[in-house]
Amino acid sequence: MGYHIRDIPQGKLGERSKVIEEITELLDAVEQDNPVMALVEMSDVIGALEQHLIKYHPSITLDDLITMKDRTKEAFESGDRPSKIS
Repeated sequence: MGYHIRDIPQGKLGERSKVIEEITELLDAVEQDNPVMALVEMSDVIGALEQHLIKYHPSITLDDLITMKDRTKEAFESGDRPSKIS
């Protein structure tokens, strides 16, 4: 079975299915209490997202997503966008 303890369907690079595969592998690593594997899987999630952008949104980069993440963080921190988590 390899590194993972659950059966994880293989996704196709560039497709959302690959992002889902990598996130599922991340969850599996967390369930195994293996933080190093979890960090590797986080890296793989980023790679899968990057390939999806290249295929479907070639004018958008990971840097663009990070810019949006930063704006969202600022909105939450300033109170302009209250957290839904209580």
